[in-house]
Amino acid sequence: MSEEVAENIGSDETRELVANFQTAIGNIRNQIRGTIVGQDEVVDSLLITLFVGGHCLITGMPGTAKTLLVHTLASALGLSFKRIQFTPDLMPTDITGTDMVEEDQSTGHREWRFIQGPVFTNVLLADEINRTPPKTQAALLEAMQEKTVTVRGQNHVLDKPFIVLATQNPIELEGTYPLPEAQLDRFLFNVILDYLDAEQEVAVIDRFTKSVEMPPVEACTTAEEIIQFQSLVREVPISDSLSRYAVDIVRATRPSDDLATDMIKKYANFGSSIRATMNLVLAAKTRALMEGRYHVIDEDLRALAIPILRHRVLPNYYAESDGITIDDILADMLTHIKVND
Repeated sequence: MSEEVAENIGSDETRELVANFQTAIGNIRNQIRGTIVGQDEVVDSLLITLFVGGHCLITGMPGTAKTLLVHTLASALGLSFKRIQFTPDLMPTDITGTDMVEEDQSTGHREWRFIQGPVFTNVLLADEINRTPPKTQAALLEAMQEKTVTVRGQNHVLDKPFIVLATQNPIELEGTYPLPEAQLDRFLFNVILDYLDAEQEVAVIDRFTKSVEMPPVEACTTAEEIIQFQSLVREVPISDSLSRYAVDIVRATRPSDDLATDMIKKYANFGSSIRATMNLVLAAKTRALMEGRYHVIDEDLRALAIPILRHRVLPNYYAESDGITIDDILADMLTHIKVND
């Protein structure tokens, strides 16, 4: 931790926690790089998601190592991990769990017993979430927002930390169901997992086609430490001007707002809510810590705006007909919205 960073931190306890955070980040990145080639930006997005206490949607073609990435991350974090393969016949109770009647053999007395579903874990991989109908997709809503599950009127609290990392194939592929807007809004990020470049693909071939076993991924943190880091993130200061900048960025995505750009007005049907603003600020605070700073700068907000907003801004028919993507619209918007000192 640099002297400049240390000067901005008040108590010795916070200073020590910041140092532990930055050490843990370095160790986690190294462990993941031992298995995953490239995708450093995606890895950082997943780490930001965890320390904010949110959830992440990972969009990518089959075979881009989405499942391997999430499993490796959970192992490096020292957290429990479960995976759900979403299919068209998956039922909501296959996710949340269900009550079953059990009989005590000695007394003959019958009683209900709750059987936990795979959602009771720290890191939940919702694999190909858009392969299952909306009714089953919605079974995750309460868990993602409230960190609880309700079955037969009984409320069951999930362990902390809890993070859903959902993968999906591009919507235009056959046999997929678009995610409901209410569920999309629960995801902090929509991260695009793209193809590797040629040199990185050569490295993958070299790493995974030999008889030599890969070294095991070592845990770098604990659940208790991660909860402390989540609290630390919220203590990172942000100036009033940058808070207003975050508000302006999100308001500019709304076609009816005075800040909306010409592209937003022409190509967007709906913009983002205040949940996006809160997520943007929290993610910027986390990025600042991961970059070795104890304060937010405008670059933190700009760097995170597109993956936070791309699933919250709904393009219209004109965007599709003109070949304009949501990333094009948001990138244009960011060039127009400035920080007011």
